[in-house]
Formats: sequence, structure tokens, C-alpha cells
Amino acid sequence: MKTSPSRPVVLCLSGHDPSGGAGLQADIEALIAQGCHAAPAVTALTVQDTVDVVDFRVLDRDWVIAQANAVIADLPVAAVKLGMLGSIEMVETVLEIMQSLPGVPLVCDPVLRAGGGGSLGKDEVGYAMRERLMPASTIATPNLPEARILAELPEGTADECAKKLLPFIEHLLITGGHGDEGDVHNRLYSRDGSRHTFTCARLPGSYHGSGCTLASALAGRLALGQTLPSAVETALDYTWRTLRDAEAPGRGQYVPRRLPLDFCS
Repeated sequence: MKTSPSRPVVLCLSGHDPSGGAGLQADIEALIAQGCHAAPAVTALTVQDTVDVVDFRVLDRDWVIAQANAVIADLPVAAVKLGMLGSIEMVETVLEIMQSLPGVPLVCDPVLRAGGGGSLGKDEVGYAMRERLMPASTIATPNLPEARILAELPEGTADECAKKLLPFIEHLLITGGHGDEGDVHNRLYSRDGSRHTFTCARLPGSYHGSGCTLASALAGRLALGQTLPSAVETALDYTWRTLRDAEAPGRGQYVPRRLPLDFCS
């Protein structure tokens, strides 16, 4: 059997979405599309569909640590992607896991609300993510409603939220599309004062799993060695294409098409 160079490994610490639109399935598909190998460790189980989340259960921390340690002992982890954590205890669990991965890029997708609006964690989880987890992360990728929760600014603009959050993290990508703007403006802020705005055309409809797709694609690009601003731009372009080609398999939101139709042909 002919062997080829190994694909970069990305450890995903996320929840499971049985609809397949978001969560670990989104992570896996998006990372495959970047040419990476996804190593998924389940943090939570959810009851949800493409309409909204009904309930969730956070896994026992020992199970999550055991999953992550099995991956770390066996595979060369090049990046870590965080999704739904759901509890303060799981925030602390991630920090413990990251002690075994010094210098490895950590992409924090602060999943606090489902696309349909349902809660995926109590408000104090957002506080713990800001105070404890963001300082250990390379970049966080909140949408504007999540950034407002993290910054405790219910009506804050992206600039106002970034000013409040940058003391906690070196890089912050606040994604747009949640207001009345004609085009979507995604803003990358860095603690050194640099700022990049990436603009794309607004697409009709709403989408289930777009944030998971973006954060996973970004983790994959960093695992491949791409510099951060370039990785952000590549991940945003990829995510926009998955939304452009999205499908509606259920009664609710569109699901991004993260892999081409002929992927398995």
C-alpha cells in the first residue's frame, strides 16, 4: 500500500448535533475540505434539529479528558478547535487538556446560542470563557450576538465589543450578517491595534452550523501553517461558498454544503 504524508491533525472539542448541521459533524466535514484530519472528542450531547435546540447534556469531565488524552498520546495534534462546552466545568476541562499541548493554536468558537436562538449554556459560561478560556486561545470567532454576551454589552457594536474583549485575547474575529447591512462585514481585531475587514455578499436565508464551519476551517488553515490573517480570509471564503451552496434537508435553517457533491464518487 502506498502511503502519503499525513494530513495535519485537528483535535475538536465540540458537542454532537443529531441533525448533522452543526457540532462535530460540521467540524469533521469542514476539516476534511481543508485537507486535515479531524479528531473529534465529544463534550456534550444535544437534542436539536434544523429549527432549534430542545435540550442538552454536558458529558462528565473524566470522559472528555480521556477522549482528548487518547488522541494526544497517539496523534500529532497541530491545532485545537473548540465548540459547545455548555458548563463552567467544561471550560476548566479544556484548560487542563491544553496543558498537554503547549504552543498549539487554539480556535475558540464561543457557542452560547443555537442558530434558532436556544441556549447552549448558562450566562456564567460566557463569563468563564471570557475570563479563563479566551486568554489561552489564539483567536475567538463569535458572531455579533455572542460577542455582545461575552462583552456584557447587549446593544454593543462590533467595535465596542472588541474594545471590551481584546484585553482577554490577542485576536478576535467578530462575524457579521446579523443586522440590516447590505453586505456582510466580518471584522478581525488584534491586540496590537491592527484590524482587517472582510466583506462578502449577503445571502438569503438563515444557516445552521455556519459558525462551526468557519471556526473549523480556520483551525484547519492554522494547522496547515497559514498565517492568521490569511487563514481567516481563506476560512471566510470557504464558509461563504458552503452557504451559497447550502441545502434545506429539514423544516428549519439551511445546512452548509461543506463537501462537494462528487466527494465520494
